[in-house]
Amino acid sequence: MTVALMWEARAVPGRGDDLLAWARVQRLARRPVRRESFRAPEDRVLVITWWDAPYAAELPELPEPDGELVSRPVHRWRFESAGADDPR
Repeated sequence: MTVALMWEARAVPGRGDDLLAWARVQRLARRPVRRESFRAPEDRVLVITWWDAPYAAELPELPEPDGELVSRPVHRWRFESAGADDPR
């Protein structure tokens, strides 16, 4: 089964690049199948990690950044794959 963990944070205004850099250097206790970082308006950063694991498995997650870097607590979600869609 494929499980995706999503980690989303909103930086203090003007610190989006700092938050993205912080997220990119965070190491996990195990290596995921895939890891990708995204940015969005309003200094938001999203990191998705993909794992070959059962839905309820204990998986390493990115920590909470320093309070001086974020404007609110991190949001986290866990999803299981429903299969790939045909792009046609």
